[in-house]
Amino acid sequence: MSYGNIEIKEFSKDKLTVKVMTNRTEMGKVAAADIRECMLSLLSKKEEINMIFAAAPSQNDVLASLVEYDDIPWERVNGFHMDEYIGLPKNAPQAFGNFLVEHIFSKVPFKSVNLIDSSLTKDEAIASYTALLKKYPTDIVVMGIGENGHIAFNDPPVADFNDAMTVKAVELDLICRNQQVHDGCFEKLSDVPTHALTLTCPTLAGAPYQFCVVPAPTKADAVYHMLNDAISEACPATVLRRCDAAILYLDGDSSAKI
Repeated sequence: MSYGNIEIKEFSKDKLTVKVMTNRTEMGKVAAADIRECMLSLLSKKEEINMIFAAAPSQNDVLASLVEYDDIPWERVNGFHMDEYIGLPKNAPQAFGNFLVEHIFSKVPFKSVNLIDSSLTKDEAIASYTALLKKYPTDIVVMGIGENGHIAFNDPPVADFNDAMTVKAVELDLICRNQQVHDGCFEKLSDVPTHALTLTCPTLAGAPYQFCVVPAPTKADAVYHMLNDAISEACPATVLRRCDAAILYLDGDSSAKI
């Protein structure tokens, strides 16, 4: 794999591969190159693949780099996302489905785009998306981690590595809700919804491939705990250290404490 002149520091922690780049632009390019290679490899063996994407400003660089490739057959890719707020209007700009429509789903010709339907009742939305994910088993997850070490909206108080659910409703913890303000998604904490639907830890960690993209100084503590703490729900992102083909991508800021 060639990354041009980008300097990469690489090491492993348990099963997790870690790649550190100087800045987030380079981080996004390296992650996108690896994702493209994985996609093309899978599509050489099967007619279509299924991908789950995270929706957050941390993903801007990798998504921007990924849509620049002109040799990915997106018409053979089914797209999904990993969480959605409960209680936001369907057209709210903060809705994660709308974020992904703007940053990737509208930019390349997916075979299908499957959004969590926030207009349904909580139970209906869980049942509907669970059925879709079982019909289209995930091949690739493109994700990040939260300031509290969460993956999707599996915050430490609600994360369960042995969760029987595929999708569930959760209450967001205070660190998670404050992150949405830090990211510029909401003006103040009181604007941030208190509950959301999320794909569970086993749903994300059970996929064959995870590409975890984590820039910015606000994530440095979470990255430290992800790589150094015991593998447990106290830092949900530690579960990626058990995955057979997971890669963590960092920039100079997010890697500052390791």
